[in-house]
Order: sequence, then structure tokens, then C-alpha cells
Amino acid sequence: MNWLERAKSWAREIKRDVVALYLAARDPRTPLIAKIAAAGVATYALSPIDLIPDFVPVLGYLDDLVIVPLGILLVVSLIPPELMAEFRHEATQRGRLPAHWGGAAVIIALWVLGVLVVSWWFYHRVWA
Repeated sequence: MNWLERAKSWAREIKRDVVALYLAARDPRTPLIAKIAAAGVATYALSPIDLIPDFVPVLGYLDDLVIVPLGILLVVSLIPPELMAEFRHEATQRGRLPAHWGGAAVIIALWVLGVLVVSWWFYHRVWA
């Protein structure tokens, strides 16, 4: 298998695991801390808006290539293996989930908050 096929396979596994984490966050058998972490990772990954927009050179793809996979690894380590295998199987059967607009709202709120903080700082440093 060449590097391109491996990359495509890895991307499919990431997508499947995001759906599996979405399912884990809603399942009563999932430990509470794993539910909270799974909900956070799935919401971020399914959000149509990134914390760091993709048009930002290098950093724009950092969340897609590093943050999401690391979040998945963390949450998977918190879920019992037999339960995670069940979620992965169901995720494979289900396929893709729709975009999560709640996650988009959180990301937009963070951006607005960031702009307000920077504007406040700039105003007090330059014009005050």
C-alpha cells in the first residue's frame, strides 16, 4: 500500500471514529468523562466552521491533521474497548452524520469573543 492509499484509509478511519464518538456521547453505557470528551471532539469535528480557518497558511489544517486525531485518541482511551468496537461497527453501518450547527455556534462565539478582547486591548493601548 503506497502513502496515498494509507492516507485515504487513515482519513476514512478518522471519519468513522468521529461518528463513533458521536454515538458514544449519546450512549448511557459510556463513562461520564468519556461522554463529555466525546461530545466535545465530535461537536468540533462535525462543526462546519473551524477554530482556525483552513485559509490560514499551515495552521489552518493543523486542527484537521493534529487536534481532531489527538482528541479521538484521548476519548478512545477513555471508552472500554468492547464498547468502542460496537460504536465503530455502528458508525460503519450508519456512514456520515450531518454537520453539527451547535458546534459552529460555539466556534463563532469564540471568534467574536477573541475579536472583542483584541479590540478592547487595542483600544486601551493605542487610543486611551
